[in-house]
Amino acid sequence: MMKALSKFLFWITGWELVGEWPKGVKNAVLIAIPHTSNWDLLYARAAFFLMDIPVRFTIKKEAMVGPMGWILSGLGAIAIDRKRVPGGRKQTYTEAMIGMLKEREDLVVMVTPEGTRSAVKKWKSGFYHIAEGAGVPIVVGFLDYKKKKAGIGPHLYPDGNMDAQIEELKAFGRTVTGRHPEKGII
Repeated sequence: MMKALSKFLFWITGWELVGEWPKGVKNAVLIAIPHTSNWDLLYARAAFFLMDIPVRFTIKKEAMVGPMGWILSGLGAIAIDRKRVPGGRKQTYTEAMIGMLKEREDLVVMVTPEGTRSAVKKWKSGFYHIAEGAGVPIVVGFLDYKKKKAGIGPHLYPDGNMDAQIEELKAFGRTVTGRHPEKGII
């Protein structure tokens, strides 16, 4: 049903899909860029439904209750449980996501590296640490509102040179236009 709704959305709004998921990649961190609007989730989810990419996104387990939890789950939300780890502290989101990626065989977790819908000079680095810790690639998912294109861009495996690799990803992100261009990637 979600695929049919996504197809209708893309048809009625004139969007098209571009790019392909990297061959052989089953687990990955998918960064959704640029993130400038609440509409991004709708178009990104629609694109990934149409491309048959099993994208999931994380949310606090407390938000996954009742009817809203069912709706969020249908859209691909998975609950993060920040359980206690040895030593009594709560595990971080990064640790929880690394654990999920290591435990599952077909998991693609979508993250917005800006961490906000506003323009930022520095991205949050959690997505990089998650991919590095889980030994999975970082794949770029993008929305270009100017060209009405959604799809998959480049991918890379973390090599420890985080700043240079994040800059490489940001360079691609600067080639696409968000819904609110003034909030795009700096």
